[in-house]
Amino acid sequence: MVPLFADGPVVSSSSSPIPSQGELARPINVASVPQRSPFRYPGGKTWLVPYIRRWLSPASRAARGLSPARPTVLLEPFAGGGSVSLTAVAEGLVERALMVELDEDVAAVWQALLQESARTQLLQLLHSFELTPAGVEDWLARERHSLALAEHAFQTLLRNRVSHGGILAPGAGLLKHGEGGRGLRSRWYPATLRRRIEEIARLSPRLTFRQGDGLELLRHYLERHDVVSFIDPPYTLTGKRAGRRLYRYAELDHEALFRLVSRLAGDFLVTYDDTPEVRALARRYALTLAAVPMRTTHHTQQMELLIGRDLRWLETSWPS
Repeated sequence: MVPLFADGPVVSSSSSPIPSQGELARPINVASVPQRSPFRYPGGKTWLVPYIRRWLSPASRAARGLSPARPTVLLEPFAGGGSVSLTAVAEGLVERALMVELDEDVAAVWQALLQESARTQLLQLLHSFELTPAGVEDWLARERHSLALAEHAFQTLLRNRVSHGGILAPGAGLLKHGEGGRGLRSRWYPATLRRRIEEIARLSPRLTFRQGDGLELLRHYLERHDVVSFIDPPYTLTGKRAGRRLYRYAELDHEALFRLVSRLAGDFLVTYDDTPEVRALARRYALTLAAVPMRTTHHTQQMELLIGRDLRWLETSWPS
């Protein structure tokens, strides 16, 4: 058993502070975690999946006196690639998941995946498309208002796969060299996408998607004890890192988010870049936080903050 925390990075405002002795866990090996999202997403949370399993496990919840042991709903107000919702439903950690996303392109993908007819059309497009520079240019140049839902979803997935870093925001450049010098083809795996889409289809009766404001949905479920919320804003508090250049919608009232989260009746887990500003907000609203290591897409290690009302589920051992 490896202690999770080291001196310094843990801040607790609760009456039962988390132990802060020992070493931090090593970063999660993403290759060991099932890949379920159709997106190649900047800031994706596949690396967090082992922590999610520990947070939502019935044994962990029972030990903290939380009821029900299996939450009714997981609410993900900034869904993005949806890795957490897909994992929680696929592994039976919650009965169902409600994903919310403001971005129109990302929303088109989830809407298509959860509608049988649009999903069938999307799979046909994946099967028939031949990846060439001219074909990519043609599809990405199409005005989205002229596209059917399945076509809009296909265009988004194509852009996500062939853009540098998977970035969907306006101005993102296309892959040039790619993995192994294979250029555009290095990230275009239609068979893999098809398998992931078919798995999402299997889970679809337990998945709900809404396009809109994630904060509004949090307010709607404010008093539901049986709803747990995973909150991963794709916006940075300082504006110095990924949020502003990676996402179309990069503005968020962080103070309002922390104020709202502190009032949730149900359990929640928030993730943020580790910055002094975020730590100050956690202290202001009497939330507990822990710094955990993650490895970026560029294979460098950085610290990410996990924020909650009660993080004692992290004490026993670190995820594997």
